[in-house]
Amino acid sequence: MTTVALIPSYQPDSRLLGLAEALHACGVEEVVVDDGSGERYRPLYAAVRRFATVIGYGVNRGKGHALKEGLSYIQRHYPADAVVVTVDADGQHDPSDVLLCAQEAQGADDALVLGCRNFSGFDVPLRSRLGNKITCQAYRLASGTKVSDTQTGLRAFSARLIAMMLAVSGERYEYEMNVLLACPTHDVPIHEVPIRTIYEEGNPTSHFRPVHDSLLVYRGIVTFAASSFVSFLVDYGMFALLARLFMAYGSWGVALANVSARIVSANVNFGINRKLVFHSKERLYVTAVRYAMLAAAILVANTLTMLLLVDLLGVPATLAKLAVETLFFFASWSTQRSVVFAGRE
Repeated sequence: MTTVALIPSYQPDSRLLGLAEALHACGVEEVVVDDGSGERYRPLYAAVRRFATVIGYGVNRGKGHALKEGLSYIQRHYPADAVVVTVDADGQHDPSDVLLCAQEAQGADDALVLGCRNFSGFDVPLRSRLGNKITCQAYRLASGTKVSDTQTGLRAFSARLIAMMLAVSGERYEYEMNVLLACPTHDVPIHEVPIRTIYEEGNPTSHFRPVHDSLLVYRGIVTFAASSFVSFLVDYGMFALLARLFMAYGSWGVALANVSARIVSANVNFGINRKLVFHSKERLYVTAVRYAMLAAAILVANTLTMLLLVDLLGVPATLAKLAVETLFFFASWSTQRSVVFAGRE
């Protein structure tokens, strides 16, 4: 079975040449993408061509774009049963681990195989340990899938998955997170393979910009959270007002206040999410019907949970409201992203 290493690169150093030579010696075919590195790096890429196919373009467009460019090339020039392994050009992936992930992908049924690092020890930068923990938890809550290393660039999969991956949005570092978010939606299982953790002090060849690129990675969840927060303020304010007005009706007054407040806030949330969060391209009535069905399902579950907390457990209504909204936040995000606004830009 053919194994193809896909290596996106931007202004690399001599380690790219060493990596290309080592993978070639292991019998791995390689596609290296020059992500607009410039004239200065032409001699290096000329040397890499002894071991790999080098493609590219003149202007830097980001890691996600480079990966898609390489995937398109592989889709055109390699068989559908080939195994693709994405490898970083900065020397953080050992060739033996590349082969290990490729072997796992060969035995997996169209799964995405992640080469996962152990983020322990003093040689691992604090920002990497902390960033990975935060991202893993956010991903688990958003997708319902547990992954121990969301930031790994060492990933192996069958070429049959290329069409799905080319449809995933993102041009820069956010693309790799978007692929992970797309896998549960397309019923693609995720397997993990432990690999070596290799870091250079200061990670001098990394082009990752901590603030800017982290915002890109988290953008989907952050904008959804902002939209939900605005809607929550509307919902909570309406609920607090109506709960006082319907106080005489007891628990049924709580339920009536909850339903009324949710109808108002749902309309606000739908408009914001459709236009600003998911940039839906589908017709209004299609997304409106889907959203209404989701809103109704969550409303029923939300109200029943509220009644349980207030009636049976004696939790104050306003405190119960906070707990319930937090509980349903990530379920709503995942469903809206994968079902309600699936046809988005």
